[in-house]
Amino acid sequence: MPDAPTLRVAVVGASAGLGRCIGMGLAARGARVAFLARRHDRLTRAASEAGNGAIAVVCDVTDGAACQRAIAEVVEHFRGLDALVYTTGVGILAPLTDVDAEQWAKLFATNVTGASLITAAAAPHLAAAAGSAVYLSSLSASYSAPWPLLGAYAVSKAALDKLVEAWRIEHPNIGFTRLAVGDCFGGEGDSQTEFNKTWDPDALERAIRYWMDHGYMQGGLVEADHLVDVVHSVLACGNSSFIPYLTLAPRPSGAVAELRQW
Repeated sequence: MPDAPTLRVAVVGASAGLGRCIGMGLAARGARVAFLARRHDRLTRAASEAGNGAIAVVCDVTDGAACQRAIAEVVEHFRGLDALVYTTGVGILAPLTDVDAEQWAKLFATNVTGASLITAAAAPHLAAAAGSAVYLSSLSASYSAPWPLLGAYAVSKAALDKLVEAWRIEHPNIGFTRLAVGDCFGGEGDSQTEFNKTWDPDALERAIRYWMDHGYMQGGLVEADHLVDVVHSVLACGNSSFIPYLTLAPRPSGAVAELRQW
């Protein structure tokens, strides 16, 4: 059986957190990875650490022209594109009554509109390669009830889920996958999640207590390496098949002490 061709992958949101973990992990598994995000210094560092011909490409997903330029740069460098992995996501810790119009706009611009803009830029190249696109979503969008204080985030991720379905209907020659992921810290250093970086620590502590007391948070965490394995398996399906929906849920655990440091 001939060796599988080297995958050419653009990972969006790859300067930190889960995106960086996935980019590094795919490069370690032989893929040629383009790290896309806004922070050039972190992207350059990630691409250098990843090796295997990885490149850093600055991209603001809320800017359609920037998305077009970024994908064009990736395609020119790799001579094509086999896969897109969208990991970019922001969240707001607040009850729905306190979420204002500007915050709603920011959530949807990054979590939904940005995903569509970068997909629009990548779609012709993915179609030419019979490629794949994977989008990280949330358990609270499709698998479980929305968590209190994270309702706006869950709504935006539910919209992302429907967006992926809509792209799949319009472009059946591309393998679109919605991957709902449970709590995951990511890795060490820049690879640690920054999802809650801007939240008030005291408010987060109170929220964690509430989530644990009411059964929303059960202490389990998805290991970053396991997430990378799942993404790689999806991309390895090749042009004969694809996986429309996947849910990666953590097993319940007693690791509550770790969650205090999240």
